[in-house]
Formats: sequence, structure tokens, C-alpha cells
Amino acid sequence: MSLDDRAGHRVDGSDGTSTAAKASSGSIAVPRRAWIMLAMTTAGFAVNFWAWALLSPLGPRLKDLLHLTGSQQALIVAVPVIVGSLGRIPVGALTDRYGGRVMFPLVSLVTIVPVLFIGLGGQSSLGALLVGGFFLGVAGTAFAVGVPFVNSWFPPQRRGLAIGVFGAGMGGTAISALTTVTLVKNVGSSAPFLIAAVALAVYALVAWFILRDAPGRVVPTTSVISRLRAAARLPIAWQACVLYAVAFGGYVAFSVYLPAYLKTAYGLEQADAANRMAGFVLLAVLLRPIGGWLSDRTGPVPVLVAVFGVVTVGAAIQSFTPGLAPLGTIAFLAMAGALGAGSGATFALVAQAAPANQVGSLTGLVGAAGGLGGFVPPLVMGSVYGATGTYAVGLGLLALVAVASLVLTLTVVRSTARRRLAVVAG
Repeated sequence: MSLDDRAGHRVDGSDGTSTAAKASSGSIAVPRRAWIMLAMTTAGFAVNFWAWALLSPLGPRLKDLLHLTGSQQALIVAVPVIVGSLGRIPVGALTDRYGGRVMFPLVSLVTIVPVLFIGLGGQSSLGALLVGGFFLGVAGTAFAVGVPFVNSWFPPQRRGLAIGVFGAGMGGTAISALTTVTLVKNVGSSAPFLIAAVALAVYALVAWFILRDAPGRVVPTTSVISRLRAAARLPIAWQACVLYAVAFGGYVAFSVYLPAYLKTAYGLEQADAANRMAGFVLLAVLLRPIGGWLSDRTGPVPVLVAVFGVVTVGAAIQSFTPGLAPLGTIAFLAMAGALGAGSGATFALVAQAAPANQVGSLTGLVGAAGGLGGFVPPLVMGSVYGATGTYAVGLGLLALVAVASLVLTLTVVRSTARRRLAVVAG
């Protein structure tokens, strides 16, 4: 008798998802309180990401005001990304230990300090912006709090959708894109930072009274270091890190660098470029929960294959800098939707493959990889443009990376998904 027969259901060889799980995903009862927790964490993620992305729309303005080079401008918007990314590793492990009920308000309160620093006096020099941006990176660690928190509230068959909905909180970057430049022009350079600080304070207060950790949450007793080591040894760890570095890293890279790219490559005004970036972000946000939902039903692997195929074609087209109407716009929007869906599908894969008491630690590692994936491209794009006067090389490299990710998904990741399901079924 085969392993599949003993488990009482068939394994779909194409994606490693059992047909039983697929059939039952629509009938799993989820308590009402779980949806309330999901709504609260999604709101908190959006507010923190709003703060995390405050510097990106101001990049062109700061470049002109402080007479910065292209590389210095890219560094200003990249520093919060790398700090927020690396910070997810310890914050994810701490969330395993102390729970989201403590960590979400704490991260939100700590973020208020750099937001006020930049808003009230940190825009006067490159050094001040780098210091403020470094600590602003704390906001980016909210992701590593929310994923294990949401994961603990939902059954496995609903985690792809739930984590995808939570991930839609990355739309906080769209709030920044749509409001920051307008507020600076019409109210003053401090306005967007003061408003974001108030939003963070309000959220921290409300979250403290409403958020509750899931009943029966598994609290690890080992040290943070030992948990991180154990998570890093999981076969899915490095694979998910690579996939998320491309999917979410690509989203982050475009969301922080797209205004500068559009202004330089197409001569758009700052406000127009920021609005187009907001459209890119919103589409990615909308497709992230859909990517998770599709992964619950078809398995993450087919979704990821489609994602990296679309990104390959879109990046290859855009490397020739076609006109924005319509080809350039279509290429960017297609990549936005694919990167959003890919981010949701990657964490659906993590939710399937990670033991319950290691989700936070693994989330920290994978989330860090995603953020680092967003840190490198803006620096590369700025440097390449400075050396060649064109963005073609940078976008061509993105197409090659997407092809490599596609091959990885079809081979190694698919094999890992099958083995993991076999272990669970056995």
C-alpha cells in the first residue's frame, strides 16, 4: 500500500497539495474572533508600512534639496529597507516567545521615535536622514510579528488566504505614495511624519486592548539563537528565502525606486510618478491575498511558476524602455500583480511547510530575505544608470533572476513540497 493510500487521500504530484485538503478548504470553520485579529493585524501592518515608506516619495525632492547623487538618493530609501529586513530575524523569534499581542504595539510605539525625528528636524542633511532612516527600519519588522500571529489563529487550509490578506497591509506604502508629496507641498515638510506618528500611537493603544494571542499558542522554551538555527536548517528555509527575495523584494524595490525611475527615464513630474507608483502598489496589494487563496486551492507551486513567468516577460519588455502608453504601463502592472501574488504564494508555502512553533523564526528569515531583495536593486539601478545612462541592464538582470526562480520552483521547491506532504500524511 502506498503512502498516499495509507494517508487516505491522493497527493497531487504537480504541487504537493492533497486533494483532501483542497476539497475541504472551503468548509473549514474559522472563529469570528480570528477574523477580528486578522483585521487588526492587517491594519497595524498597513500603518507601520506607511511609516516605513515615508522617505521613498520624497527621494527626488531630497535629491534636489540636498544636492545628492543618484546613489545617495537610492541609499536614503534603501537604508530603512535593509534595517527592517534584518530586524525581522530577531523580531520573528521574539514573537514566537512573547506573542503578537505584546510585539505589535511595541513595534508601533518604537517606530514613532524615528518618524518624529525625521519629521521635526531630520531632513536637513544626508547624515540625519541616514540615522533617521536606520531606526525607521523598525517599522518594517512588523511583518515578522503578524505572520506567526495570524498563522496561529487559522487552520492550515485557510492560512494561505489569511496570510495573503494580512500581507495586503503592505498597501501602507500606497498611503505614503498618495499623500506624502501632497502634504509636504500643501502643509509642510513635517506634516506626513506627524500624521503617521499619531496613527502609530492610536494603533498601538487600540491593539493593546483588542489583540489576543490564539488559544493554545505553542510557546517555545529554547533560546532565540537555537530556534533560529533550527528554522534555518529546515529544507524549505533557503528555498522560501530565495523565492521571497525575488517576489517581495521585487515589489519593495519598485515601490521605493519607481518614482525616481519614472522621473529619470520618462521625465514625469514628481507627483505623477508618485501616483503611478501608488497604482503599482495597489495592484500588488490586491493580488497578494489572491495569490494566497489560489495557493490554498491549487498549491503554491503552480502559482509561483506563473508569477515568475510573468515577471520574466515584463522585465524583458521594460528593459527596452517602451512608451508608457500602453506597453510600459502594461508591463509594470503585470509585474505588480505577479509580484503581489508571488508574495502571497510564498508564505502559503511557508505555512504548509513550517512546524507551528517555528513559524515566527522562519518568517523572520524569509521576511529578511524579501527585504534584502528590495535593498539591492535600487542600489544596483542607481549605480548602473550612473555608469551607463540607461536602466536596461538592471531590468535585464531582473528578467534573468526571474527565470532562475522559475527553474528553482519547478525542480527543487516542488520536490520539497512533495516530501513535506508525505511526512505530514505519514
